[in-house]
Amino acid sequence: MELDEKAEEILETLWIRTEEEGAETIPLDELEVGFKDAVVGQLLLAGNITVSKGQVGLTARGRPRAANVVRRHRLAERLLTDVLATSETLLNERACKFEHLLDRGLDDSICSLLGHPRVCPHGKPIPPGRCCHEDRRELQKVVSPLSQMASGESGKIAYIYAPQAAKLQKLVSMGILPGAPVSLIQGFPSYVFQVRQTQFAVDKEIADAIYVRLVEAEPPGEGEQKEEQQRPPFRHRFRFRKRRRGEV
Repeated sequence: MELDEKAEEILETLWIRTEEEGAETIPLDELEVGFKDAVVGQLLLAGNITVSKGQVGLTARGRPRAANVVRRHRLAERLLTDVLATSETLLNERACKFEHLLDRGLDDSICSLLGHPRVCPHGKPIPPGRCCHEDRRELQKVVSPLSQMASGESGKIAYIYAPQAAKLQKLVSMGILPGAPVSLIQGFPSYVFQVRQTQFAVDKEIADAIYVRLVEAEPPGEGEQKEEQQRPPFRHRFRFRKRRRGEV
């Protein structure tokens, strides 16, 4: 049974409130609908929600459907941010419209294209899909974890997925920031990559946390010329030193 946009928005709100915020049910009036509204009847008929004493909850049938709505919304945010460079002020509005255009199956294609991202641009988890478990590789990725890049591939850091604050702070302090140019030098025995003039050697856990927006290689010398032109005066340059495997 196909649901209209308002019904999907209700499922999205219910999933966030129950799965992420820990509520068992939420008041019906919080959804800005009444018991007799057609959209509520549609969700009840589909077996996606229960309504009792003015409280609404997801059913076992409705929960995966609601997770899919959230997944499509957050994948849309990632696509708009990482590929289309949409501004923050327009991001949510456009993602809300875009999520309803993602048919089942197309969301998996976009997820694969983006390297199976784990979080949206706001740091909220993206519910995994079947493609995340199968790790499909037939599509050429636009965004990829550093660990899945080929030696010699380059791009710009799209975002960092590091749930542990200490790890995130360490990466940031090293200059590994969204927007920074990055290229992979080798992938074995450790991942060696370069960010501007500094090279780093890290283990797979760290390489999995760095997501890169892949770009075509620039003509020899062109990237260096741009970097020299954009570099502020007196910037401290780091020199590469060999690191033991697993060291960041």
